[in-house]
Amino acid sequence: MNFKTVFVVFLFMKLHGCNIVLPMINDLIEHFNKTQIILAYLCDKNDAFQVVSHFSKKLYQVNVLSPNSRDMPYPTPPAFLTYVLDAGCSNTKQLLLLASEQKQFATPFKWIVYYNNPVELSFFIDEYFTKTNILVDSDVTLATINPTSGTFDLNKIYKRKINGSIIIENIGIWGRGLGVTDTGYEKITYKRRRNLTKTVLKSCIVITNNDSLNHLTDKRDIHIDSIAKVNYVLVQHLSDTINASLEYSVRGTWGYKDNKSQWSGMIGELTRNEADIGGTALFLTSDRIRVIDYIAMTTPTRSKFIFRQPKLSYVANVFTLPFDASVWASVCGLLVIIAGLLYVVVRWEWKKKDYVQVVNESNITEIHNSWLDVVFITFGALCQQGSSSVPFSIPGRITLIFLLVSLMFLYTSYSANIVALLQSSSSSIQTLQDILNSRLDVGVDNTVFNHFYFPNATEPIRRAIYQQKVAPPGQKPKFYPIEEGIRKMRQGLFAFHVETGPGYKFVSEIFREDEKCGLQEIQYLQVPDPWLAIQKNSSYKKMLKVGLRLLQENGIQEREVGLIYTKKPQCLARGSSFISVGLVDCYPAAVVLAGGIGAALAVLILEIYVHQRIQYYTRRRRR
Repeated sequence: MNFKTVFVVFLFMKLHGCNIVLPMINDLIEHFNKTQIILAYLCDKNDAFQVVSHFSKKLYQVNVLSPNSRDMPYPTPPAFLTYVLDAGCSNTKQLLLLASEQKQFATPFKWIVYYNNPVELSFFIDEYFTKTNILVDSDVTLATINPTSGTFDLNKIYKRKINGSIIIENIGIWGRGLGVTDTGYEKITYKRRRNLTKTVLKSCIVITNNDSLNHLTDKRDIHIDSIAKVNYVLVQHLSDTINASLEYSVRGTWGYKDNKSQWSGMIGELTRNEADIGGTALFLTSDRIRVIDYIAMTTPTRSKFIFRQPKLSYVANVFTLPFDASVWASVCGLLVIIAGLLYVVVRWEWKKKDYVQVVNESNITEIHNSWLDVVFITFGALCQQGSSSVPFSIPGRITLIFLLVSLMFLYTSYSANIVALLQSSSSSIQTLQDILNSRLDVGVDNTVFNHFYFPNATEPIRRAIYQQKVAPPGQKPKFYPIEEGIRKMRQGLFAFHVETGPGYKFVSEIFREDEKCGLQEIQYLQVPDPWLAIQKNSSYKKMLKVGLRLLQENGIQEREVGLIYTKKPQCLARGSSFISVGLVDCYPAAVVLAGGIGAALAVLILEIYVHQRIQYYTRRRRR
């Protein structure tokens, strides 16, 4: 193509520019079908008028701005917004740099940049886009005229990292009357660009024990830095799905805000753009959401209070539990009725004339006509002590036998229930309030985040647990190594706050099978499961999020978590071991026995005193 032909095409475009550009912009917007708002930077007033007139009729919201503008306003939220820019305007380069500084090439912004003068694409890109940050989530379409055919070549451009080289994606051409003819390219951006060709991404991991750096993948000491080891392997798999390389930095904490509102640890690196990916999952809290983005839950584990449910006798009087209140009332009613019948029969025996010659009041085996005798016989039968006196008539003996047999069955049922209750665990501790009010001692795993969350708790019950149970005034705070805490938990009446995975690993190793029954969990931290985090508004967010979903769907995440985290052990030996009964279990009975002995001694002392007084007055009268 000679110079004369190029000149003719150039002159034609100048004379009929808007007649070509307007339909091209219209067809591109219709083709992408994701636009409701158009912000156009046009330097030609005729072009601006025609664009506003054309798209307003189609019910688009259209704003035309000057390319000389030093600000780039946009509606909030900016979804379904498309920028249209005439690259032939004088201030185009400065406008593109301003858009780059304000991160307006990132999702969800869309751009159509056209140049209606014949120009080499490489020269055009080097001139206007070399210093801009058009990263992998961008949607920038360049439309440049092909001098040979008079059509527009359509290309999308992006960079795999900041200050990287520009990648060009040819998506098709546009011609008058033909519309957009695409090349069959993948329409979903993150699928089209997820091959980062070993682009280096920086990942920050949190390690609390330096030796863990030697065992990130060999599954040794899985109870130490468990969450770091799981996520390290998952992030490695994630980098494979997007074909990226990783550079790691190590921090000792996840990151907390100081008095100057500066973030430390891993979050500090993310907020300062020193790391692209937070390589260790962390809790999702409201203050962190403002500075980082969470992309997926990778480690389904939580830190909770774990404890052995205390024996039922520790929290209740087991001697009143075998029967329901209505059964106890029925038993009392039965005793009253039978005692009343027995008294009636005894009175009838003593009044019956036919039995007078048989009666011998000095015979102690016969029940005397007295309420006191009937009450003692009934009480003796209730205590399974038998009866020293019996009626001498057949109706009386039938009544007494009925009393003894009924109370024997009741005693058998009562004793069986007592044996079962002495081996039962209590389910009375279900909330943090119950822990605070219980006799349980409390300890906490000696980790960085526990040292942060417990002293800074503001909710009244949680703060009371820390102040009264964990760190009582004048005592050393009860932060224990995980193994020591689990051993204390095995001894009973001790609740240990620990990450469940490592905690149950030690439970499986230390506890006997029967001791694994009755384990209870209560959550203290008001946070969901840990999530993986990245930089706020990262251009890699979509592809990383999708990559983690693929790891989850393919079972890789479940496998890696299962290799590190131990699940709650199943109870397979309940009731198979001998449970000794201590003084605490028999405390109510011991109190009754002690009260009876005390009352008997008091009566004995009173009798001795009365006897001595009687003898004293008797001797005085004789004198």
